[in-house]
Amino acid sequence: MRLSVPVAISHGRVHRRLGLGPRSRLDLLRNLVTALVRHERIEAPWARADEMRGYAEKLIDYAKLGDTNERAMRMADFWLTVSIVFMAVIELKGNPLPPLIRPHRDTEKTLLNQLLKGYREDLQQATKG
Repeated sequence: MRLSVPVAISHGRVHRRLGLGPRSRLDLLRNLVTALVRHERIEAPWARADEMRGYAEKLIDYAKLGDTNERAMRMADFWLTVSIVFMAVIELKGNPLPPLIRPHRDTEKTLLNQLLKGYREDLQQATKG
């Protein structure tokens, strides 16, 4: 008796199965990249955002070449579904939104840092006296 599980075997699949098929996956990624460029921030499920990130970074790298570069314009034409957004990719440097800042943890008061601080003080007193 032979058991096979073809669904669980990936064999080096490099992309996720988003949507209904390859064309649907590309349309979904293009819409996500366009929304990211238009709104400068989006919320998406982790798998979709992770898959889209590489394409968005590549598009930004091409956009740095300028609007006179033919290759950059072809990339923008493919990935951006709205033509008005082209110049927004090229002008990302002047982002008016505040940066995303992670909340700063007060690391001075953690147990480990208090123990290390006490150890350093004891070590300084031992070397002085």
